[in-house]
Amino acid sequence: MKAFKPHVAALPSYPYAHHQAPIKLDQNENPYDLPEPLKAEIVRAIEATPFNRYPEMDAEGLAKAIAEFEGWPVEGVAVAPGSNVLLTALAQAATRVLDLVPSFSLYKWAAEIAGTPWEGIALGPEFELPATELEAKLEDAGPGVFFFPNPHAPTGRFWGPEITASLAAAAERGGWVMVVDEAYYQFAPADFKKEARERPHVVLSRTFSKAWGLAGLRVGYFLGDPALIREVKKLLPPFRVASPSLIAAKLALEHPGYMTEAVEKIRRERERVYLELVGHPNWKPFKSHANFLCIRTPDAEAAFKGLLARGVLVRRIDSQPGLEGCIRVTIGTPVENDAFLKAAFELGGSDATRAD
Repeated sequence: MKAFKPHVAALPSYPYAHHQAPIKLDQNENPYDLPEPLKAEIVRAIEATPFNRYPEMDAEGLAKAIAEFEGWPVEGVAVAPGSNVLLTALAQAATRVLDLVPSFSLYKWAAEIAGTPWEGIALGPEFELPATELEAKLEDAGPGVFFFPNPHAPTGRFWGPEITASLAAAAERGGWVMVVDEAYYQFAPADFKKEARERPHVVLSRTFSKAWGLAGLRVGYFLGDPALIREVKKLLPPFRVASPSLIAAKLALEHPGYMTEAVEKIRRERERVYLELVGHPNWKPFKSHANFLCIRTPDAEAAFKGLLARGVLVRRIDSQPGLEGCIRVTIGTPVENDAFLKAAFELGGSDATRAD
């Protein structure tokens, strides 16, 4: 251990524990696999690819396809094996990191790995955004990197363009790079792309893991000002995205209909599950604009174990401040969601999960 920097020994592992269950609703994955014809096309293209050759050094072909799909200059696209790689690189390069509490745990974890100073600003009791406090911090404490997940993980809260633009203006005045993490933007009523075009200090983070259903192949990307993206690429290794992943993502972009259909199904199911849970005797669901629901229970451990015993795996998120008693459930297929709801209401009558 003496070979490593002293702070490494105190670092926690990434907060995820693996469990097995017939119904897996713990990682915000798309419950629908790719259509068989598209998957077959991807397999054929992979079979024709020589595995003894390196992939493109900078994922140039996929970056061009993303630029065309997004209507963005290709020089302003950075591709990596998952958006987590891009987010981690920025946290490691930053002079400081500003975050929300609670938030996507990777931001703080990545900052701690690098020894980057990290600060979190607490959301309100109902996960309201403390906009005035954030703007003051952005104007007075920078410069650095400000991570702003919208829709918010892990609560599903969505903040509209007006408040996001106000934060972006404050970040600009303070010299911050603002990363709007839009991992779930397809499930929300709007995105921040139009505003990001006008603000060279704003980067959008997007992924193929959620709506596109390619979590197993790990592809994510940034959209930003070409000058800023040029700096981001310096933080990334060459040949970083494997050929099968490049092929699958590029072909997915050529067939976006399957994605939009899946998103519509998930949105409908999200609203159905939310409305059902509103009637739960002692669990409180929060309105969501992502592909999951955050639910406050009297006892997250009891709720998690009770659901797991009934074959449903969800995610405990109660370790973060402000999320006491909370679990997070991915919106699955109608059959999976029915199984979750059945189990949830069975637990509603259990002494272990009652508020009293």
